[in-house]
This record gives sequence, structure tokens and C-alpha cells, in this order.
Amino acid sequence: MSEELIYDVLRHALWIAVQISAPLLTVALVAGVVVGLFQALTSVQEMTLTFVPKVGAMLIVFWVSMSFMTATLVGFFTEQIVPQIAGG
Repeated sequence: MSEELIYDVLRHALWIAVQISAPLLTVALVAGVVVGLFQALTSVQEMTLTFVPKVGAMLIVFWVSMSFMTATLVGFFTEQIVPQIAGG
């Protein structure tokens, strides 16, 4: 296995990681901003108010995007990794 091939597979794996984590991170960011704005407008400084909506939104998005994540990882494994293992 050449150095270029290793770097190419690593680059592709990192891009897959970005694609898979983007929906969860985006929802966490949006939920955090919305809850922060709500807290600033109402002067409610409850610690659980920041945690519970974020976790709930992230669980919902994870449940919805689980098939996308699985298909992406399986596709990467079957198209990139298995041929490299089988090829030598």
C-alpha cells in the first residue's frame, strides 16, 4: 500500500466523518442559539433548560438520519476499504 493511497483513504474517511457529524452538530448549534435567545429574552437562567432541548433535538435528528449515516459508512467500507484489503 503506497503512501498516496493511505492519504487518499484517510482524506476520504475524514470527509465521511464531516458528512456524518454535520446534521447533529448543526442541530446542536441551532438549538443552543434558540435556547440562549430564549434565556436572554426571559431572564430565565435554568441549567436544565439548555441541556434538555439540545439532547432531545439531537436524539430526534440522530434517529431520522441514522439510515443516511449507516448507508454512508457501509458505502465507504465496501467501496474503499474492502477492495484495498482484498487487493493486497
